[in-house]
Amino acid sequence: MQIDHIHFYAEDAQRWQTWFTQKWGLQTVQQVDCLADSPAAPATPSAVVEAGAVRLKFSAPSSENCPVSRYLDQHPAGVADLAFCVTSLEAFLRRAVQLKAEILQPVYWGRDAFGSFRAACIRGWGDLRHTLIERSQPQGIDRAAATTDWLGIDHVVLNVEQGSLGQAVCWYEQLFGFQRCQNFAIQTAYSALCSQVLRHPDSGFQMPINEPASASSQIQEFLDWNRGSGIQHIALRVRQILPLIEQMRQNGIAFLTVPSSYYEQLAQRPGLALTASEQAAVAQQEVLVDWRLDGSEALLLQAFTQPIFEQPTFFFELIERRRCPISQRFAEGFGEGNFQALFEAIEREQIKRGGLPGARA
Repeated sequence: MQIDHIHFYAEDAQRWQTWFTQKWGLQTVQQVDCLADSPAAPATPSAVVEAGAVRLKFSAPSSENCPVSRYLDQHPAGVADLAFCVTSLEAFLRRAVQLKAEILQPVYWGRDAFGSFRAACIRGWGDLRHTLIERSQPQGIDRAAATTDWLGIDHVVLNVEQGSLGQAVCWYEQLFGFQRCQNFAIQTAYSALCSQVLRHPDSGFQMPINEPASASSQIQEFLDWNRGSGIQHIALRVRQILPLIEQMRQNGIAFLTVPSSYYEQLAQRPGLALTASEQAAVAQQEVLVDWRLDGSEALLLQAFTQPIFEQPTFFFELIERRRCPISQRFAEGFGEGNFQALFEAIEREQIKRGGLPGARA
């Protein structure tokens, strides 16, 4: 189980195609050609951009009553569909029916730049959709090339209403075969969240699910702006984060700020496997760094964009998982230090918006 593509609904698909090609360096690819009625068919105009194994699709309304229009009447622009690759579409749909999942679109045929496929669509958590794609050439989705900065989609984060975390986790476990790994309870003086990280045993794809643990939580702010549960951010795995962030900043991409005190504390932590010049670079580019205190030197480096749409909902993460020179294993999972630092960074933006009355950034 891995991601085939991420499908956004927005008012202007071509605008986002241009933004990603000019600012991010992604490439435009052939649009999906559906051979039968499908959820994508009326959702035009559409644009698809990709780099390596990262593939993003944007659809704009084609009429007042098309799926995109109906979605945007209920939610701001954002991720409407996480499309997964499956090895057997029939087997997955049989399990979906047994678990009483709602089938939004029965099996249809399609063709794109990577060959023919069969697909169907089910309702995910809340108004999120999941298109299930069985490709005639499964290797076609493995598009990571040695020359690209973008290695793939590392993880996707879902925010759900308070009290529904357990139900959402069980649903994705039972239907998709995810397994629980890490869990976090993050809090500051102002707000808190609970998170359960799910990981698929076949592909390693991860899906943290968050719920608010306080009325003022940034997760609750997301739910209010999004008018329900939804995808908070997508993490794109990259080869080398520091030069890429520098280039993206030059292209006008805005990232969450990190206070200098974070890097002062970072330098005091034992086991930091960065040279002095690398420490200066991560501070300059405001990249978060984490590692496990188990003798390994595998580093996790992360940076987060500002929300890309008008509302403070969806944003991207860039993540580099470095290999330990001793064990040759890449950094796995998520560091609690970075999780806490991200929560605090988003909270600072929340305070700037007035979302935490009485709090001071």
